[in-house]
Amino acid sequence: MTVHPPQRSTIAGQATAPGRDTGTERIPRCVTRAPGAPRARARVLTTRSVPPRESLDYWHDAVLDTLVGMDIATEGRTYDATMRTDRLGSLQITTVECDPGEVHRAPRFIARGDGQQVFVAVQSTGRAWVEQDGRTTELGTGDICFFETVRPFRTVFPEHFRLKIFAVPRRLLELPEADLGRLTARAVRPSGGLPALLAPLLERLADTSESYATPTAERLAENVIDLVAATAADQLGEEPAELPGADGVLLLRIKTYIRWQLSDPALTPAVIARAHGISVRYLHRLFATEDSTVCRWIREQRLRACRRELAARPPGPVDLGQVARRWGFTGSAGFGKAFRGSFGLSPTEWLDRTRADGPPC
Repeated sequence: MTVHPPQRSTIAGQATAPGRDTGTERIPRCVTRAPGAPRARARVLTTRSVPPRESLDYWHDAVLDTLVGMDIATEGRTYDATMRTDRLGSLQITTVECDPGEVHRAPRFIARGDGQQVFVAVQSTGRAWVEQDGRTTELGTGDICFFETVRPFRTVFPEHFRLKIFAVPRRLLELPEADLGRLTARAVRPSGGLPALLAPLLERLADTSESYATPTAERLAENVIDLVAATAADQLGEEPAELPGADGVLLLRIKTYIRWQLSDPALTPAVIARAHGISVRYLHRLFATEDSTVCRWIREQRLRACRRELAARPPGPVDLGQVARRWGFTGSAGFGKAFRGSFGLSPTEWLDRTRADGPPC
């Protein structure tokens, strides 16, 4: 395997992914090879190939070039991530292994027209919180999830993770858009039936894709896509059932809502409870199961967001009040007190130390 830099174009200073219409020509994502022709080797991109200060920009370009455009947010100013991509027939297989972070496929990326595939992902290690089409779910190791790339989605990875992504041309799944919308942000557990067959197959195929010659690779791709389509149809045919751990699902939805509303200083338990059709008492009970409180969790998320923004700022003066208000604090005094209480340093002291010592772990 060879490590490659992400491809870049000079059109309007933007990175341009293969297969996207640049206005002058279309570079195909897949070229059909003659039977018996050797396959191209898997492509590997890693942030370790660039200086640490350039790692996050590099990773943005790599994801755009290989998958689709997304915003990527991390705790620090550097990012350790590796991506391996191979192609079997019509199937693109990408394995990413990354530090914790958050990705958001926002509408502005969708408008660029690079979402021609459905992503079928296997959570190989770690956990993820996925939100799309009004649903939120938590993925555990071995779970499968469908992502529709023509609509926004958000995924939070709270710990180091490995994700294996199979990009399937939408037309090959032969599913109406409405049905695809019912599949997204659902954890398909490999506990039995077709998912128990599909999950280990996808895991194994991602790890061994380079070992198959062209004819075998293309047949494998066809069989895998057929099995993915069958699994999707099977999932859609199941009767909705009351899920065990409904409180956990609701808590995940509430936490996602809070993250999206952090900038609102009027975000209170009463507002959150009303938005989810529950009582404030029930809301407090949900957070008590994690030995926390609603207000403490909101404050922690705001502080983390402020710290992430401060770490990403270039050297020079920083308006702490502006940063604090952007993330829902009413002013710099309350922000400074909360920051020192959580991290043992004032925001200014923490920023000076971070700049002197390098990015935080």
